[in-house]
Amino acid sequence: MTLTSKERAELRGEAHHLSPLVHIGHQGLTDTLLQTLDDTLRTHELVKVALAKTTDAKPGDAAHEMAEKVGADVVQVIGRTCTLYRENPDLKRKQGALPPWR
Repeated sequence: MTLTSKERAELRGEAHHLSPLVHIGHQGLTDTLLQTLDDTLRTHELVKVALAKTTDAKPGDAAHEMAEKVGADVVQVIGRTCTLYRENPDLKRKQGALPPWR
């Protein structure tokens, strides 16, 4: 699923207030990190990821690689922080409830 520019803009606005939930250290994109990201996306859908200054990967490249490996969409990349989104249709939602990332 690819996001439309309107959906991406709405998610960027939602992500503005979020803190990074996943941090990439000097070891880069390990299997453990990808599993953590997958779990976080499953429960939150919209996730900010912070790259440490010691990480060799370029933020844009890392964002697209992570998105590809966990089946998510890149919402935005700003500096060393990227935001990923993956809808979880199995997540139980109540009528009128806030989205899972709030």
